Amino acid sequence: MKYRSDYRQLLDPKIISKISRLDLRARYIVEGFLIGLHRSPYHGFSVEFSEHRQYMPGDEISRIDWRVYGKTDRFYIKQYEEETNLKSYILIDCSKSMDYSSDSITKFQYAITLGAAIAYLLFDQKDAIGLVLYSDEIKKIIEPKTSKVNLIEIYKTLVKSSPQGKTKTAECLAEIAEKIKKRGLIIIISDFLDLPEKVENSLKKFRFKQNEVITFQILDRQEINFNFNKDAIFRDLESEEELLTQPHQIKNDYSQLIKNFIESLKKNLLNHQIDYNLVLTDEFFDKALLSFLKKRKALH
Repeated sequence: MKYRSDYRQLLDPKIISKISRLDLRARYIVEGFLIGLHRSPYHGFSVEFSEHRQYMPGDEISRIDWRVYGKTDRFYIKQYEEETNLKSYILIDCSKSMDYSSDSITKFQYAITLGAAIAYLLFDQKDAIGLVLYSDEIKKIIEPKTSKVNLIEIYKTLVKSSPQGKTKTAECLAEIAEKIKKRGLIIIISDFLDLPEKVENSLKKFRFKQNEVITFQILDRQEINFNFNKDAIFRDLESEEELLTQPHQIKNDYSQLIKNFIESLKKNLLNHQIDYNLVLTDEFFDKALLSFLKKRKALH
């Protein structure tokens, strides 16, 4: 691929979206991300993430990987399979509100690409990966498995999926929490355009079952900035209701509302030890992947 010479291009959503195959998009993003880790202050993350963890007092010296020590000047030990395996579910919102884009990439396109890249990282870790798609109801559940066949099935499902239905994030998350019987890592990718209190109550159900939870709120930059200059008709993607307005007249009120909404959601989730990440669709994928990697590393 011609972009490999500049790893940063592999993390640019505008460039990566030009690759038609989702599995290749995921692979190239992860390649670019890991190259970046080697060149950044986070060097060593990629080594620890894959099959190693840092040496701790009490570990057997015979388990030190001297080859890795030669490269990093730090002591790492090889982990046994039972130490690394984790059951993970990737939950992706496919409601119609995710179809919004002010540029070339919709929130849903960004979400499934991020989800595919996370699945690739988890597969490389030998974790069991599952997928859930939801909107106003649960659309699809793929139970977690470690096999390559399961990863391919996840990619196929994501490729075939499209935004449809109204947002019922809180209700769907509550139902999903009841269906997941064994604890693990829950990764939720959504715009979370629902009442923060209702979302909080649903996500608490995952925590009650001792799951670890990390959330990615995917928004378009225009949903934050509201930089519309001309008179415009705004159409609700889910209800198709229309509103004719002058954006400059409502910008200040809108900006305060979206700020309060995001801050409320973030506060509610953090109060329950749920990781929260705001990701905009024009941001490179390494921001979200690094947050995910830190979370996954903390579970060793």
